[in-house]
Amino acid sequence: MAREDAPRYEPPDAFAVPRYTGVKTFARCPLVESPAGVDVAVLGIPFDTGTTYRPGTRFGPEAVRSASMMLRPFNPVQGTQVFGRLSVADLGDVAVTPGNAEKTMGQIAERLEPILRAGTRTLCLGGDHTVVLGELRAHAAVHGPLGLVLLDAHADVWDRYVGERYYHGSPFRRAFEEGLLDPSRSLLAGMRGSLYGPDDVAMPKDLGFEVIPCEELVTMTAEEYGARVRSRTGEGPLFLSFDIDVLDPAFAPGTGTPEAGGLSTREALGFVRSLRGLKFSGYDVVEVSPPYDGPGVPTAVAASNVAFELLTLDVLATMPA
Repeated sequence: MAREDAPRYEPPDAFAVPRYTGVKTFARCPLVESPAGVDVAVLGIPFDTGTTYRPGTRFGPEAVRSASMMLRPFNPVQGTQVFGRLSVADLGDVAVTPGNAEKTMGQIAERLEPILRAGTRTLCLGGDHTVVLGELRAHAAVHGPLGLVLLDAHADVWDRYVGERYYHGSPFRRAFEEGLLDPSRSLLAGMRGSLYGPDDVAMPKDLGFEVIPCEELVTMTAEEYGARVRSRTGEGPLFLSFDIDVLDPAFAPGTGTPEAGGLSTREALGFVRSLRGLKFSGYDVVEVSPPYDGPGVPTAVAASNVAFELLTLDVLATMPA
């Protein structure tokens, strides 16, 4: 829980220490090893073996950390202090095994579970979306089956790809099979793009998930989306996963599986902000692939700002309604 006294960890004063100096941690927060005194731990998961098209998301955490140096302590849209109210530290990168997705999922869960048991929430920077399976294993071990709030161009509930069970198109099917998620309390939004057949459209619904296709999502106000999420998720532990490919490639070209017709950065930030008051045990931002980003790194900038909004939600979840 956020503490009333001054947090132990926060970024240095940018008026005294220029943003472009120092080791590149998330938002220039201190790099620490222990979750003691940390409300939200930021961890990188530099893994992209689960990618099926364009690789490069192993460099995503590095890119998001670099872009995040411009983040300031106060969120004016939500009217709240973030850094300075939350104790936020960067706990470095999770150990991964390139080429072995199944082993890496175990490494992720093993690293995150003690952090969660210490009472700290996690904000993970991917990496391809396979990594969320390891995250959910750790969260479910501590909190039980979770409701999922997903913003993504893909539902990621396919089964196998060239014979492999663990890849970035299957994490939520594997999580469902392992009992980590409660589909009746989960809402997947932003899905779009061509599919292999009509069965793909029905697949997430057949598993019990509610889906808002992107064509419907873009007709909704942020408030309508937030109300839809609340009506679906009810009571119980929640996890929020944000795949940067929910944005249109015009705004986020640096991703592994781009799909035309997505959200603008402004729309996506509005949908995240609409979740004010919901309490999540953890968050992630995944699928940033720097080799495909454009001049000015718009994908990494968008991802770092989404991460800031997720931290803002963490503050707001502890404040009176």
